[in-house]
Amino acid sequence: MTDGADAVEHLLELFGLLAGDAGSERLAAVLPAARAAGLPDDELDRIARATGWALRIRRTLTAHRRREAELEALFDTANDLAGARDPDAVLRSIVRRARLLLGADTAYLSMNDAGERGTYMRVTDGSVSALFQQVRLGMGEGLGGLVAQTAQPYVTADYFADDRFDHTGPIDAAVRDEGLVAILGVPLKLDRRVIGVLYAANRSPRRFPPDEVALLSSLADHAAIALDTANLLEGTRAAGEVIRAHNEALRRAEEAHDRLTDLVLRGADVPEVAAAVAEVLGGGLAVHDSDGAELARIGTAPAPAPRAAVHASRAGGRAVPREGAWVCAVLAGRELLGSLTLTDRPDLGDADRRLFERAGVVTALLLLLRRTVAEAENKVRGELINDLLTSAELDPVALRARARRIGVELAAPHVVLVADGPRDRLLPAAAHHASGCRGLAGAHGEHVVLVLPGTDPACSARDAARVLGKAVGAPVTVGSGGPAGGPGQVAAAHAEAVRCVRALLRLDRRGTGGTLADLGFVGVLLGDRADVAGYVRSTLGPLLDYDASRGTELVRTVTAYFACGANLSRAKDELHVHVNTVVQRLDRVGSLLGEDWQSPERVLEVQLALKLMKVLG
Repeated sequence: MTDGADAVEHLLELFGLLAGDAGSERLAAVLPAARAAGLPDDELDRIARATGWALRIRRTLTAHRRREAELEALFDTANDLAGARDPDAVLRSIVRRARLLLGADTAYLSMNDAGERGTYMRVTDGSVSALFQQVRLGMGEGLGGLVAQTAQPYVTADYFADDRFDHTGPIDAAVRDEGLVAILGVPLKLDRRVIGVLYAANRSPRRFPPDEVALLSSLADHAAIALDTANLLEGTRAAGEVIRAHNEALRRAEEAHDRLTDLVLRGADVPEVAAAVAEVLGGGLAVHDSDGAELARIGTAPAPAPRAAVHASRAGGRAVPREGAWVCAVLAGRELLGSLTLTDRPDLGDADRRLFERAGVVTALLLLLRRTVAEAENKVRGELINDLLTSAELDPVALRARARRIGVELAAPHVVLVADGPRDRLLPAAAHHASGCRGLAGAHGEHVVLVLPGTDPACSARDAARVLGKAVGAPVTVGSGGPAGGPGQVAAAHAEAVRCVRALLRLDRRGTGGTLADLGFVGVLLGDRADVAGYVRSTLGPLLDYDASRGTELVRTVTAYFACGANLSRAKDELHVHVNTVVQRLDRVGSLLGEDWQSPERVLEVQLALKLMKVLG
């Protein structure tokens, strides 16, 4: 067997291991085996690169599975809470799922004791210390006491080194006995009242990012409503007719909640959930995002998001009435994700109001899932852009296949845009713009890059500068290159776009979009595919056409005029005409090229065009 055949066998082994879901250790063992087999260096290099790609694929698959497991656990939590009746069962479910979702060493929940102005440990999961399981916190003491007092989430990567909290001997002793270091605590709230604190903690330093804070806060809000429902049911069992009416309201709310949860689990979009809420509550419903853009509307007239009412609902944590309608802020913790506006139900009772608020929680879950999916897709699109720009050796067929899986057809002509602006706001705005155009967007180097279908780079650049500038609320400068006829041409178009955007910035044309061709002679100098004839035509075209149609000598007159240092007397001698003839011809030139044709910048362009025309013959 030849060396090439041996290399193929090792590559096939890599594919087989990937198909068999082998671990990273087995994938990494292929290269040493090939080296032991005595393969030449060039074949070993190919196998090494293939092994690197295989390991990268394995990491990506592992990350996706982990995220799927988190989402599945979140859905299981929603189902558990929806069906729970026993308050203790609700609390155990909350703590167990919190630990699972965040991958924490331990999770626990304390409940407020209003009579004693403190909070006590109610449920733990993963705890090994009896002292910790029995600890009590006064209001404002420790991290949990501060959360219970302020109704705000708090997080610390190193509890004992954090001086924001009131450290007391009993609390610190309990935390030390449990071995905890990093702690995140979020409040469980009903109306404006904090009823407890939900925690996730690690026994080693760990930073809980904002997404994990929002996720735990969302779970706490969801759980507080379910816990409130369970407590209400438990407290009204002896109330005769009242309990029957209340049970009916709860049954209806549970059915609606299960229906909404089922819609989310089945992958329904915002309009489907909005239609279900409108049907259950018997009114019209409008859903807006956090910026006030309409996401869905069922049975009601178009109207802007009621910002004042949304802020009131967000502050109070409850639905609020507004001019015959009801408004509920859609929250994940304290983060505003959007709002619901219910019309045609001015007499909304307590049960339906609570159901409306539950719809807000379900909508928050749906919007969080949509954002997670969008972030994952944007990451894939950004990775594809980086491969297009930096990995010239990648197979174009494979690149087109990857793009096709996310709805982008790279075989069609594309323009490449490079945008400069506030990076933190520009990247998500560019991703949204590219998604609407069925293109790609991602960060590359110091700029944001967009690859959009089209054949007009100048128009695409101007549109992008306008749309992105409006989205980020600041000037966005866009340089364009292309069009690229396939994956192999994207890098060259990107280099052209980079030169263009840098020239726009240096020429103080911030907030505009264009191509090198729009920059006149600067574009000719910077371009690696300079259209010299096109530049001459764009600069002197009116004079050339006038001379051709009337047999005049305007181009010759301008050439002589500049050659004589803009001296009329010397120019008339050079042309062998009267000075008045020179003046008349120059007036005609001004009418054709514009009155500013003798300004310093225009003079430079015209003289350069005349020189280039002479070179072109």
